[in-house]
Amino acid sequence: MALARLGHALTRRLRHPLHLLPPPPPTDLHAAVAHSFALIRTKTCARGFASLPYNVGGVIGYKGPSPVYATKVLELLVQINHSRSMSTAAPSAPSSPSLPPPSSSKVPVGARKVGRKVVMMSPGFVYEPYSIREPISFWKRWFTPSGWRRTKEDIILEMKNAYAVSRLRKKTGYSKKQFYDQAFKIYKEANTLMARGDTSSLRKILTERMHSTIKNGLKKRQSRWSSVHWELVEPAVNIRTLRARMIGLDKNDLDKAFVQLTLEFVTKQKFEAYNSKGEVVYGDKSKEVLVKDIWVFERSLFHPGAIWRVCGKISL
Repeated sequence: MALARLGHALTRRLRHPLHLLPPPPPTDLHAAVAHSFALIRTKTCARGFASLPYNVGGVIGYKGPSPVYATKVLELLVQINHSRSMSTAAPSAPSSPSLPPPSSSKVPVGARKVGRKVVMMSPGFVYEPYSIREPISFWKRWFTPSGWRRTKEDIILEMKNAYAVSRLRKKTGYSKKQFYDQAFKIYKEANTLMARGDTSSLRKILTERMHSTIKNGLKKRQSRWSSVHWELVEPAVNIRTLRARMIGLDKNDLDKAFVQLTLEFVTKQKFEAYNSKGEVVYGDKSKEVLVKDIWVFERSLFHPGAIWRVCGKISL
């Protein structure tokens, strides 16, 4: 009888499904990784892999207590979310289907990435600043070794000037007369804004480094004078090009370059400075003064619609 009752009990037991209790929480490192992936939500992008079993109840709507493999969960997450390959870079925002995929090319030195455009910054310096060369006599130039070296240097300088102007003319349709008119307007506007102390508007016509230099100069001036009066007598007495230089950014692409033109302005100006009480402390606006300025203008050859900006002033 006892054996019969035992047999009936085993038979009734086998008719019901077998429920297995979930294994205890993992203690080793690999199981901990599997556990972390098991708690990922449905819309999370999975990056990694694991192969140790762990209970994933509550993941992707699964409520059963049976253990499954974390690898299967990760495969399902990849299928649902179309996850990207594993990367050590910081996660980026999902791109729109209508937008092209982001470029993986490196940004050149001296460039700034604005949105999806790479904006080349100004070199920030005057390349080969102009200086007055000491005149030499005809006999010394042609009949002495030092004169021959000087002649060779002068020829090289003129060849650099011609090459820069030819590249500028080819890429932008440079015209000397039009450029002089434009440069004179920039010269007048920059001086007017400096007299007003309008550093914000100056940013549009000066390079970054030049703007910083002018801003510091205006602070020194304002510590001495409360305000100034500046007036330009038009037209200019004389404008001439002293030097032309091209700064290449890529030796394999000559179009990726900046051109700098050094101009000499000879103009008549009126100037008067005042203190905090409005009294004249320097100058006389009723008198015209002949002034010679040497400014360096710069523009890029590779930006369509690039404008000329002042990148330096030279004092002789």
